[in-house]
Amino acid sequence: MSISAGKKTWSVPVFLVVLLGVVAIALPFAVSSYRTFQLTLVMIYAIALLGLNILTGYNGQISLGHGAFYAMGAYCAAVLMDKLGVPYWATVPVAGALCLAAGFLFGLPALRLEGLYLALATFALGVAMPQLLKYKALEPWTGGVQGIVIIKPEAPAFFSNIGLPLNADQWLYFFTLALTVAMFVLGWNLLRGRVGRALVAIRDHHIAAEAMGVNNALYKSLAFGVSAMYTGIAGALGAIAVQFVAPDSFNIFLSIMLLVGIVVGGLASISGALYGALFIQFVPNVADEVSKAAPWAVFGIFMIAFVYVMPTGVAGAARLLFHRARKKRENPAASLTEESP
Repeated sequence: MSISAGKKTWSVPVFLVVLLGVVAIALPFAVSSYRTFQLTLVMIYAIALLGLNILTGYNGQISLGHGAFYAMGAYCAAVLMDKLGVPYWATVPVAGALCLAAGFLFGLPALRLEGLYLALATFALGVAMPQLLKYKALEPWTGGVQGIVIIKPEAPAFFSNIGLPLNADQWLYFFTLALTVAMFVLGWNLLRGRVGRALVAIRDHHIAAEAMGVNNALYKSLAFGVSAMYTGIAGALGAIAVQFVAPDSFNIFLSIMLLVGIVVGGLASISGALYGALFIQFVPNVADEVSKAAPWAVFGIFMIAFVYVMPTGVAGAARLLFHRARKKRENPAASLTEESP
């Protein structure tokens, strides 16, 4: 299907992407600072979920410890800003590079593990990370249980000079938006090419992939490293947005929530990362408003409902509805025949 405008013809996906971009740019000027902060967190979680989806959805390696890489990226940014005076924007690539190396090195011994055994190993990493951050030898850098407080960056004076003053929340929103678009474009190119096909081949049948010449060990380690890099970048952005890091902020519950996000959003789906981020950011708040006494019970009901109604995730359900609508428009007679008893 296409939409004609004069002599130009835009396909629906391109039109929707442009519309989404316009809405994303206009949102921080239409909502409060608190909502802008929440939307910034949604984009941060979307980057982390895309990284985890590369590992779990596309490569089939289950991780219950990605909260550790999120914490590593957050502390990397916090230490560089607080102790060394590094600009906030420069901490993001450093955090990504650190987590890329850490994820790749962790992926090497994990090559011997699969399925639940790998999940258990990553679970141990997620459980151990908060305790490591409290270790006394690291306390001069990490701040121990007290954590580190970060000053939120102000918008560059350039915007005020051109008559577009931005407050700190709006600037951080646009800074995160630019990085989110870049990371999603990078992920799309990576997964739609040779690397993505190799990852899926290993997930579906690793013996057949090896027989076809795919280096399973290399690609699985790279998948772990790239996934950790995405999560570390998200952690750095999260630290800058929240302005505070502490060991107890990165417990095992964070890792579980990230896994919940990719399942609800849709495994092996790039857009599913955004849906999952919206779920883990806003549904707990809705659950708390529904029941102050048992908010997580309500959250569990929401999660079961999502999984039951949309077993392939929100992205899978949206894709199915889109294909059905397109098929019905292209051949209404055939669709009526299929629906009749």
